[in-house]
Amino acid sequence: MTAAAMQVLETERLVLRRLTPEDAAFILELLNDPLFLHFVGDKGVRTREDAVEYIRHGPVASYSQHGFGLFLVSLKADGTPIGMCGLLKRAVLEDVDVGFGFLSRYGGNGYATEAAAATVSYGRRLGIRRIVAITAPDNVASGNVLRKIGLHHTQTLPLPGYKEPSLLFTPVDQVTARPDAALRPPSPIAPPPDRRATAG
Repeated sequence: MTAAAMQVLETERLVLRRLTPEDAAFILELLNDPLFLHFVGDKGVRTREDAVEYIRHGPVASYSQHGFGLFLVSLKADGTPIGMCGLLKRAVLEDVDVGFGFLSRYGGNGYATEAAAATVSYGRRLGIRRIVAITAPDNVASGNVLRKIGLHHTQTLPLPGYKEPSLLFTPVDQVTARPDAALRPPSPIAPPPDRRATAG
């Protein structure tokens, strides 16, 4: 299937499409970017083969199971891949959340905000009524992006697999009724959750 056929979204400067195993070289670079490792976490992807497995068992599996997942983000002008952005359904959260990660060298250009805003709009068109986000307390860039797309920090949550609590961002017009409402008890056999959103 061609890249055009895999395309999901297009913004003023970006194209978002489904990831395929052919994107392994880029994913290998992204998942070992210093900012990604610090804010999102170490996925243990060290080779091109590892990257293929990550794509197959992560984004591609999510497309099949949920109809959405993380998408490749590339520049519309020349097709250069710069990051990932998409919707995630984590075992430890009640709601679908928006997540993103970009190569460090593309930071400061508003790409994360542009991609995340389009992704949230896409999710609403899919009928997802409530889309949230989580991020690390020290990830100031991601927090700024989430506020720009209409989310605000409402809770600080302890999540399995993370040493420090996570900040939960929710839509400004939707407030969680109780402190534990956002959490879903994890399955004892569930894999560790994906790390949190980060902005490059």
